Amino acid sequence: MKNVRRTGVAALLAATLAVSVAACGGDEGGTQEKGPSSSAASPGADKAKNGSGGATSETETVLATVKGDAGVEMVINSATRDSGGFLTLNGQIKNTGSEAYTTPVQWSGTEEAVAATDRSFAGMTLVDSKAKKRYYVLRDTDNRPLTTSGFDPSISGGSALTFFAQFPAPEASTHELGVQFPGFPNATIEISG
Repeated sequence: MKNVRRTGVAALLAATLAVSVAACGGDEGGTQEKGPSSSAASPGADKAKNGSGGATSETETVLATVKGDAGVEMVINSATRDSGGFLTLNGQIKNTGSEAYTTPVQWSGTEEAVAATDRSFAGMTLVDSKAKKRYYVLRDTDNRPLTTSGFDPSISGGSALTFFAQFPAPEASTHELGVQFPGFPNATIEISG
């Protein structure tokens, strides 16, 4: 009975993610190379950048840009709510310096089970200050975060690491969220869908 439930949950999650991928389309014309991505299919998984070079289109929507440590910027391009009850954040970490930037281990979060699944963006959270709620990156049935993972330990100078992170969607009345990520100041974004 327990295995049947787990199989059903896994199938539901896979179907929902497949619908999300189809609804969000593929690569938006950027010149990013494809690299290691997440443990599960998602709208941003095929855009995961391994930090070895490449540039993205300057015409992409920008919801927020915040400067972090050592010449890196976090650019958030979209925060899309879907009918399956998920909110997917897409963005980039840009190394604006000339030296390689070593990605901090804190990006993966502090949970032991998640930290054991390789480098990821599991340390990212969303905050709805009006409803006084915090949202964490979703996990699959094997406790792997639904976010870009397995990327190189550094981002070359002048390069960008494209990421996605999937969260439970806040209530429909919520249109603005705070984004918290280790090494960056808080950013405020509007949900774009």
